Amino acid sequence: MMKLQAIGARVGGVLWRPRAYVAVAIPISLPFLLAAINPESAAMRAPHPAPELRYANLAPPSPLELPEHAFMFTVENGDTIEDVLDSAGLGGRDSAVLANQLSAVIDLRRLRPGNLVRCHYAKGGAIDSIELKMNGWGQIDAVRNGDRFDVIPHQAEQRQIQTAIAATIETSLYDALRASGEGPQLVQQIVDVFQWDVDFFALQKGDSFSLVVPKKFAGSDLTGYGPILAARFTHEGTTYEAYRHEMPDGHAGYYSRTGTPLRKQFLRAPLQFTRITSHFSGSRFHPILHCFRPHHGVDYGAPVGTPVMTTADGIVVEAGRKSGEGNYIRIRHSSRIDTFYLHLSRFAKNIKRGTKVVQGDVIGYVGATGLATGPHLDYRVKQDGGWLDPLKLKSITPDPLRRDQLIAFRSNVMTLSPRLQNTRTETARLDRRRALF
Repeated sequence: MMKLQAIGARVGGVLWRPRAYVAVAIPISLPFLLAAINPESAAMRAPHPAPELRYANLAPPSPLELPEHAFMFTVENGDTIEDVLDSAGLGGRDSAVLANQLSAVIDLRRLRPGNLVRCHYAKGGAIDSIELKMNGWGQIDAVRNGDRFDVIPHQAEQRQIQTAIAATIETSLYDALRASGEGPQLVQQIVDVFQWDVDFFALQKGDSFSLVVPKKFAGSDLTGYGPILAARFTHEGTTYEAYRHEMPDGHAGYYSRTGTPLRKQFLRAPLQFTRITSHFSGSRFHPILHCFRPHHGVDYGAPVGTPVMTTADGIVVEAGRKSGEGNYIRIRHSSRIDTFYLHLSRFAKNIKRGTKVVQGDVIGYVGATGLATGPHLDYRVKQDGGWLDPLKLKSITPDPLRRDQLIAFRSNVMTLSPRLQNTRTETARLDRRRALF
């Protein structure tokens, strides 16, 4: 209708503009002139009267009823279930009612980015059912029933599948696992198993590993990994093996093929996923004092706040601050050996003089206090009053398995060992610019 009114207005304007009158009149009068010359032809071509248009009788078409349809919504970072339901058009009151009903079935804090919400709309456009897909948990259906919803949970079946995995390191341990189709959660597990024997700050292209580990699923969703059951790691031509064994009291550990524990008295490093920025030296140029002096430790560069672990069981004998060392901790492990942790940003909770610590406990966090040009940990070891190179520290191994425990362990080795050898190797692309840990 609006288009027709606009055309009529233009024609009217042309008809009534004086300058356009002659130009318009000539075409209109031409048929009458021809009729005067040929009356018969004019009679045959007599014009019919124009139809009368009655705009008032035209009614707008009725809106079409929407067909049944559904939309899928993806939960984004920071979304709550109310945000998603409001975006879907459920309405404030209904959103609050449904969210309250859902919270009685599942902890809505489990809602994660990437979870899916499917809303089904009836012909009138109102939502009549909702399906909530919670990755790693299952699905919840909500069907409208008057002013409320009938909520029906469908928790996925939880199961574990033992899987053999292998990879050759070309870029990093992380990339090698990703290239083999596995999750990065396994990186920390591998480091924990071999941390006493493998220097993960010096991995080389061509190092390789294989392992047997349970993969956990909720339906078809991978939710994580169980503890590694068996593993083999080849580093710089030397192969290390590890097999998990659980003791009658529930404590578990990793042992070599002969039943000797992999766990040593000292960890190779007091923190994970970092880099060595300065080695033990009898004469090193100090970047702040601008002179050569001994460096009695190993510097590990890491971001501020990186957790620092005690490398062995012991007792905290000092936790304080000095001008050069900044915030530091000294731990006594025996009558002969102490370890030192310098330049910390802060201490862990309850770390003070007299605190007992166990190997792997977090005692502080990386910082740049004292004479430091940047965030790092200066880790030192002193034995009988003399400084030792921490990277050359020889560890003491606990007692091996014996008797019935050794028999059960060997049986387990015979079952798992062939699986470590029959795995398919995946490789990751070389990129020397990235860290190999």
